[in-house]
Amino acid sequence: MNDISSLFDLKDNVAVVTGASRGLGRAMALALAKAGCHVALNARSADALKETSEAIQKLGRKTLLISGDVSDEAQVKSMVDSVQKAFGRIDILINNAGVWEGGYLVRMNKEAWDKVLQVNMTGAFLFARAVGKVMLKQKSGKIINMASISGFKATPQSLAYAATKAAVIQMTKVIAVELGPAGIHVNAIAPGFFETDMTKRYRESDAKEALEAYIARIPMRRSGQPEDLSGVVVFLASKASDLITGQTIVIDGGDSIQ
Repeated sequence: MNDISSLFDLKDNVAVVTGASRGLGRAMALALAKAGCHVALNARSADALKETSEAIQKLGRKTLLISGDVSDEAQVKSMVDSVQKAFGRIDILINNAGVWEGGYLVRMNKEAWDKVLQVNMTGAFLFARAVGKVMLKQKSGKIINMASISGFKATPQSLAYAATKAAVIQMTKVIAVELGPAGIHVNAIAPGFFETDMTKRYRESDAKEALEAYIARIPMRRSGQPEDLSGVVVFLASKASDLITGQTIVIDGGDSIQ
């Protein structure tokens, strides 16, 4: 029997992480690098990726900056082609790029709706399609989509975001069925409330007291930190999860079970 640690070894694997400049994306990119991956980092601006890139290089891993808009078909193709040219393969895709536009149904404008759908849903589709073609030729690969407990738990003012995350959960299942026969695993992670730049306005606004009351009701009595995703992303990217596909793993301190 192999040493159990070998199941989680990602030495010299090539990972692509979208939305990697901060928050959950940055934490997952670093976790993969610590497990042995070389990492292609995406964000709209290459300058925003500098800190993440330097941290990964200090670990002795290679990085490639692929700045661009995940919702633009031509840009996604160009970014994926760049990764292939630089590394010759793609073993892992983390579809993490996402945006939030809150608001009640009757007050939400179409521009906000379209923005969330284009980034969260269309962006995930475009990257999964482009990288999926690479993985089909390799007959191997791991695709990990970022969902949310908002994908199955209804909260006010989250309509656009919740709709896209529900779509990501279902997209994960369909893509897993389609690509599974080629040895490609497709799963999703559904975080609860995490402390990131996206949620900063709730922690520093008039809603702070309501947020504290909300967190007090979570069984684990705390919100998530980006580093809380490290273990699950390495697990899903590694051989340890080789019989798991089409699943959404919830990481929310028990929030959604109530």
